[in-house]
Amino acid sequence: MNASDEIAAWFLGRIPSAWYVAAPTLSADREEILVIGEVDDPALPTGTTSAARAAAREARARRFREETRPTRMAIADEAQHRFHRQVSWGVTVSGERHCFTTLSVPVMTRLRLPERQVLDTLVESGVARSRSHALAWCVRLVGRHQTDWIESLRQALTAVEAARAQGPDAAGDRATGADG
Repeated sequence: MNASDEIAAWFLGRIPSAWYVAAPTLSADREEILVIGEVDDPALPTGTTSAARAAAREARARRFREETRPTRMAIADEAQHRFHRQVSWGVTVSGERHCFTTLSVPVMTRLRLPERQVLDTLVESGVARSRSHALAWCVRLVGRHQTDWIESLRQALTAVEAARAQGPDAAGDRATGADG
C-alpha cells in the first residue's frame, strides 16, 4: 500500500459515513491533504431562480462547515499527527466547490529574463498583484487548460511508484558488500 492509498483508507475509515452522499475525494502533496466531499443539493421548489439556488447551495455548504467543525478539527489533528501534513476541507454542492481551509505554500523557483518579463507584464497590466500572484495565475491557467495532459502525467507517476515498489530495494534485499 503506498502513502496515498494509506491516507485515503485512513480518512475513509475515520470520516462519518453520514457526512457525504458518496466517498470523499482526497488530494495530497508533501504539505497538505485536501478532503472534498459531496453533500446533498437542497430540495427547492420548481421555478426557483438561479440566484436563489446559488444562495441555498452556499447556505448548505456553510451549514455543513459549522455542524461538522469540532469533528473535522479532531480528525485533522489526528491526521496531521499521523501523516505530518496539514488537512484542508471542502464540499461540493451540485458540482459547486466550496473550500473551507486550504494552504498557500511558498514555492521557490529560478526564472530567466523572458519568464520574469511574462510575470511583470501580468503585474503591470493589473492581471496580477505581484510576481508571486502572476505565477500562481499561470499555474492555474495551465492546470485548467491542460487537465488531460496533467492527469496523464499523474498516472505515469503512479506507474513509476508501483515499479519502484517492486524493485530490488523494496523488500530490503539490498546486496551487502558483494558485487552482484
